[in-house]
Amino acid sequence: MIWTIIIGIVAGFIASRLFKHEGSGCVIDLLLGLVGGWLGGNVLGWLGISWGGTLGQIGTAVVGAVLLLWIVSLFTKK
Repeated sequence: MIWTIIIGIVAGFIASRLFKHEGSGCVIDLLLGLVGGWLGGNVLGWLGISWGGTLGQIGTAVVGAVLLLWIVSLFTKK
């Protein structure tokens, strides 16, 4: 469980930096990474893509988190 939290924080942080957001804090990065991991796992699974290992978990979560940030940005145009 601790490993999942660490991966979620790292993935959320990377995704927020890739999407050019300022630092949102550890809790928001964790939530972004956890939801991104779930979303990325489902989307990549539908496409038949599977990554293994720790880097694969982080990559999947980053893909999902970036996708989540993109979807949120569609509804919250500034």
